[in-house]
Amino acid sequence: MTRSSSVGSDKEVAGRPPLTMVDFAGMSVEVLSGVGPAKAKTLAAVEVESVLDLLTYYPRRYIDRTNQAAISDLEDGVEAMVMAQVDSVFSKKLRGSRVMVTVGVSDPTGRLRLVFFNQPWRDRQLSKGQEVVVFGKLDHYRGQRQMTNPIVDLVGDETGRIVPVYPQSGKAGLQTREMRRWVDEALRRSEQRGIGDPVPEGLRTHHSLIGRHEAIEGIHRPETMDAHYTARNRLVFDELLRLQLKLIMRKRAVERSAVGIGHDIGGELVDRFTSSLGFPLTGAQRRVIGEVVADMARPVPMHRLLQGDVGAGKTVVAVSAMLTAVQGGHQGALMAPTEVLATQHYLGVRALLDGLIVPASNSLLPERPVRVALLTNQTAGAERTQINASLASGEIDIVIGTHALIQEGVDFSSLGVVVVDEQHRFGVEQRAALRAKGSQAASPDVLVMTATPIPRTAAMTVYGDLDVSTLDEMPPGRTPIATRWARTGPEEAEVWEQVRAEVGQGRQAYVVCPLIDESDSIGARSVTETYERLQGEELVGLRVGLLHGRLTPAEKESVMALFRSGAIDVLVATTVIEVGVDVPNATIMVIVDADRFGIAQLHQLRGRVGRGNHESTCCLLAADAVGLAAERLRALVETTDGFELAEADLELRGEGTILGERQKGRSDLQLASLRRDKDWVVWAREAAGEMLDEDPELHRHAELRAEVELFLVDDDADYLMKS
Repeated sequence: MTRSSSVGSDKEVAGRPPLTMVDFAGMSVEVLSGVGPAKAKTLAAVEVESVLDLLTYYPRRYIDRTNQAAISDLEDGVEAMVMAQVDSVFSKKLRGSRVMVTVGVSDPTGRLRLVFFNQPWRDRQLSKGQEVVVFGKLDHYRGQRQMTNPIVDLVGDETGRIVPVYPQSGKAGLQTREMRRWVDEALRRSEQRGIGDPVPEGLRTHHSLIGRHEAIEGIHRPETMDAHYTARNRLVFDELLRLQLKLIMRKRAVERSAVGIGHDIGGELVDRFTSSLGFPLTGAQRRVIGEVVADMARPVPMHRLLQGDVGAGKTVVAVSAMLTAVQGGHQGALMAPTEVLATQHYLGVRALLDGLIVPASNSLLPERPVRVALLTNQTAGAERTQINASLASGEIDIVIGTHALIQEGVDFSSLGVVVVDEQHRFGVEQRAALRAKGSQAASPDVLVMTATPIPRTAAMTVYGDLDVSTLDEMPPGRTPIATRWARTGPEEAEVWEQVRAEVGQGRQAYVVCPLIDESDSIGARSVTETYERLQGEELVGLRVGLLHGRLTPAEKESVMALFRSGAIDVLVATTVIEVGVDVPNATIMVIVDADRFGIAQLHQLRGRVGRGNHESTCCLLAADAVGLAAERLRALVETTDGFELAEADLELRGEGTILGERQKGRSDLQLASLRRDKDWVVWAREAAGEMLDEDPELHRHAELRAEVELFLVDDDADYLMKS
């Protein structure tokens, strides 16, 4: 299906330029025959309002009529797709307000029963004689072959070799045959002018990509399955290229307009700090500190993401960044999401900087110790007043705190760098408010840290505006953590015996629960119920503490102080201890109802142990885990590598959970998958960067720029920028 010659001759005959995506966006679907006000309303329900929406409403799968599964071929418990004819439809009311619709279907090889629970609209959607595509898992009920709540698409009497099956809204009454008819008409009416291709020919040739017109035809009406894959590759590249162009253009615009601080990187304070640590930096730490310091030397505000596994040494990098600011006469601030984590950071940083001397400056100021302060909502009145005054005068070099740092009355003498820990827990406004604490003349550098590694392709997409530094090497001496999954009563009993044994050797333990209180709707054990049961049963005689989000900040800190000091043997907690809590003597963690947590959260929790010199264990309690939950737990048992787990998480959950909820359906990656299309993400990123190096505003690629602005409105870009 080569289009180059026909499109060229059509264009000459018409004397008009090829149609663009902007042209299609300006055409209502009502220009198509058979789409009146009623059908237009139905299409609007699935966000198809323009011809562009229709052409980018891609088939969700295809039926190869030359290689089609038959009802007689279906196997028990195996998902499959068949095309069949509806023979009967029967609706029955059950107890309460529930409804069961039973549909009989057949093909030349056999019969099948479809059973739908609580889908009463199926009675209206399906009628005798209709051709349908059914996708589901075969099972048996009272000797009859059936599928329960399968996906059903109405396709009509399709005779083509490859039949596209479109996403439908059964309740709205859309049918695949209608969608195909409208798409066919839109493509037929585009024949004379052709569809323009804004991607440079050299770039298409480099990646062996077919033309845009051929790709749109190939995705909607492929002559072979290979033609569909070729078309998909081209359209995937288009989606990713638009996204990367938008992100890089926004990033470069910020760099051009914002004035930063060109920090003095020739001082010796960072070297004094790293030499005083008593342990060598890893190669990854040296590399990342070099990246951060080089950024800070530029008179452009740094926007860098630091991702590293639990225990990879991010704090040393963050302190190095703040000391780079301090040695030039500026200040550093570290903002953490919780009081517990802010206090933990303060204690850790203060210990790291104990005895560190700021060298005498050129202005003949004498040497002095680095001054560090903690500011949270728990900071008392008189102390708060003193800290605020010292920040404003420049007497405090580094301040660590919660969102209290961005409150009114907190002013800095010269804020040089902002470190934001676990940045996904802060809103855009909170991060912007802390940046705004810098001087009017220059914006402070920003380093955002996360201990939740994400795959490289996802980082390029979600954090496309940030330069990404990765700590992918663990410091020597980190104790490996053994992970076990207890699935039975006896195995769980062994876990509690292991906890008692660890405490008997002078160690401590965490027990983590998903809920604070019991819930009838969620079958999971609460932290309060577990705390009370363990005190009276499995861990009777041990000193057990309780920590959860409803305690006041003072109560939380009191419990944590007791646990740090060793006065509490076992801390029963919610995920309030997920991030940053550092008690080296804690060597065992028990996660109750572990199947209720995601991979990233389980990995974060597990990282609270293994922080000392003793062997450590994480025990996952989950008797009922099946399906994806079981896959998550298996992944945790098999590896402690956060980056491997991030890939597994992406594979299991899909990129929707990483990209998040976007503003408009059109801006989503409709075809591109960060899992399947990793190479295309990288190639699109490279292509976008090279194109913008030569043409920063895309003036020479006006049609492509118009497409970028059409598909990715500013609200979507703001969401993705995460700045």
